[in-house]
Amino acid sequence: MVIAVVLSMILGLSMQASMASAGESAEAVQIDREVDASLKKFLEDTPEAEIFRKDAKGILVFPNIVKGGFILGAHYGKGALRKNGEKAGYYSTMAASYGLQAGVQAFGYVLFFMNDKALTYLDESEGWEIGVGPSIVVMDKGMGKNLTTTTGRSDVYAFIFDQQGLMAGLGLQGSKITRIHP
Repeated sequence: MVIAVVLSMILGLSMQASMASAGESAEAVQIDREVDASLKKFLEDTPEAEIFRKDAKGILVFPNIVKGGFILGAHYGKGALRKNGEKAGYYSTMAASYGLQAGVQAFGYVLFFMNDKALTYLDESEGWEIGVGPSIVVMDKGMGKNLTTTTGRSDVYAFIFDQQGLMAGLGLQGSKITRIHP
């Protein structure tokens, strides 16, 4: 069952480029709706993230990423970039992994781009692999309470939210983020 989910996710990625243009605008509307709702809920549930929101040059939100695996695993999701509260592009995130793993999980994450250099890297790269390029710090809820704009000096801050399901080894390292045109 899990293998079928993972294979269908991988096959879906290859079919993405061949989607008919008639469904693209509806897809963009759906992504925007999910991004706006997820970001609002995230900021309500994580008040310490406000320091990042107010100083960020851009906020990239992936509201629903599905991860599944049994020995081989993959995750995939779509999201949108916001600059000054306005939409500035659509992106996908995907990763593949192998090892001792089993399960299915859904989660979301928010990336706060804190400087123009990091945002330019995202805009100009052919796909950004997390762990290569701008420095990134993955935050948990408690870490944000001790940071200020002077102590927080990384290029990008990531928060993972709304984890559901059972799967060990949640992380962002090795995820590839690519611009899409829904």
